[in-house]
Amino acid sequence: MDSAENLGTQPQPLSFKVIARSGHARRGEMVTRHGVLQTPLFMPVGTQATVKALTPSEIAETGARMVIMNTYHLWLRPGPEIVHRQGGLHGFSRWPHSIATDSGGFQAFSLASLGKIKEDGFSFQSHLDGSRRLLTPEESMRIQGLLGSDIAMQLDVCAKADASHDELVLALERTTRWAERCLAVRNPGQALFGIIQGGTSWELRTRHAAELERLPFDGLALGGFSVGEPVELMERLLEQIVPHIDEARPRYLMGVGTPANIVHAIAQGVDMFDCVMPTRNARNGQVFTDSGRLVIKQARYKDDSRPLDDSCQCPTCTTQFSRAYLRHLYMSGELLSHRLLTLHNLHYYGRIVRLAREAIVRGNFDSWASEQLARWQQPNL
Repeated sequence: MDSAENLGTQPQPLSFKVIARSGHARRGEMVTRHGVLQTPLFMPVGTQATVKALTPSEIAETGARMVIMNTYHLWLRPGPEIVHRQGGLHGFSRWPHSIATDSGGFQAFSLASLGKIKEDGFSFQSHLDGSRRLLTPEESMRIQGLLGSDIAMQLDVCAKADASHDELVLALERTTRWAERCLAVRNPGQALFGIIQGGTSWELRTRHAAELERLPFDGLALGGFSVGEPVELMERLLEQIVPHIDEARPRYLMGVGTPANIVHAIAQGVDMFDCVMPTRNARNGQVFTDSGRLVIKQARYKDDSRPLDDSCQCPTCTTQFSRAYLRHLYMSGELLSHRLLTLHNLHYYGRIVRLAREAIVRGNFDSWASEQLARWQQPNL
């Protein structure tokens, strides 16, 4: 996996190599059909083939070179066949860089009240029109193939945070069987990642990682985190599990999280992240700064002439939009507030992973991370 090799006339869909380490943290380089990616990296979430409120060029200016889009939602609307005829997700959305797609499994998990899980797949009712749908491993792979993403995810079973041991075992074993089914019909030229489940059980997580490592996946992801378990428990499990996951493949922590969560996970050797938090929080008037989370609707910012973050180089901060003005936009329901706050948050996430990469290369990641985490614990100004 350290370099792209030709398999006949078909190049590998993904290559990955580690180029620096600092403790367990690692600085890597991943290559897909749409470019070279520097890891650790953060993927903005483009659920409906768009990162809400931003254009592709604005997303790229945050430093992102990969986004993740949603198989479930694009299956229901507009339909993968339409996306395929429009040139796949790259042509459809005009995002020229790398794209990952999830499998639809997490949406089936989160919309469990509309369906049920069977051995064949997820049987559910569309939240849009009530139509009956069956999402199988084979169907998930077909959809992701039509969408044309660089990285596809296997269909998995995400158990609830309070699931019993027996329920976790059932979810884990079914995920392994579905992994084999996904691999059997994988799309040529598309990388495929397996998803490690096991809830908050160290024993089950370790067991499942070993099972999936034996399969020819291009990367391995950790799913089923940030579904209600205490943050401290998640961080402890990552410390115990991540450093032992196959060194040769990229490691992806799905759906996590805050900047502090990301720094903690990088320290254990995670390479890839995605989360809706920077975009969703922006639409709710919350932004991330070096002194913690700032809630722009608070009255104390009503006449505050400072930018969101003096050290930030995003367009919102460098244009010197004041906190007072941004609060006014948000309280007035102006759409510009969504754009400006989203720009800031995604630039902030991009900056965190860039600084993490630089600290790993310098060999002082642990001290950089300690200083950064201490900053976020200060009272916001």
